[in-house]
Amino acid sequence: MPLQAAGVRRLQKDLKEVTSDPPPFICAKPDGDDLANWYYLIEGPPDSLYAGGMYLGRVTFPDNYPFAPPGIFMITPNGRFQVDTRLCLSISDYHPETWSPMWGAGTILTGVLSFMLETAGTVGSINTTDAQKKKFAKDSHAFNLSNKIFLRLFEEKHAKAEELAGSSASAKVLKAKAPKAKAAKGGRKRGRPDSDED
Repeated sequence: MPLQAAGVRRLQKDLKEVTSDPPPFICAKPDGDDLANWYYLIEGPPDSLYAGGMYLGRVTFPDNYPFAPPGIFMITPNGRFQVDTRLCLSISDYHPETWSPMWGAGTILTGVLSFMLETAGTVGSINTTDAQKKKFAKDSHAFNLSNKIFLRLFEEKHAKAEELAGSSASAKVLKAKAPKAKAAKGGRKRGRPDSDED
């Protein structure tokens, strides 16, 4: 169902706030004109096991937001959360009984990072070693540079991701950005049409 009018107004307000005053280590934006579907990017705090990493995720807002909580997902492998799985957090749709309509997108995103830095288990969390988390941080850039959502929505982060990933990932992103080969006149088309599907 589409967002109700109250949800549209609230998310427009939330977007203005997180754009002008983003939470530490986090940037977020809706998927084009779809206010109910946001993507966020967490940069691992320097004093954490996730330092140097970038972690792409998604927040899906219900039609009756802000009176109900959103679904929260992680996309980039990270060693803390399962990917493409609804996360059970006190600020997510797993716990509508603890939700407060006073919480906005900035509070939600801050909560995701806060829980990421903890070690408590929950639905959607995984157990990995410190060394594995650090490797996930290092590998996060190559993953993101192959992800079409990251390439489309977070263009301002491409240069940093390429620098941290190294030359092999730079070649990968340049290949991803390259235009499709056009068929010769009267010939068959080559390649597949672009898609946002990962």
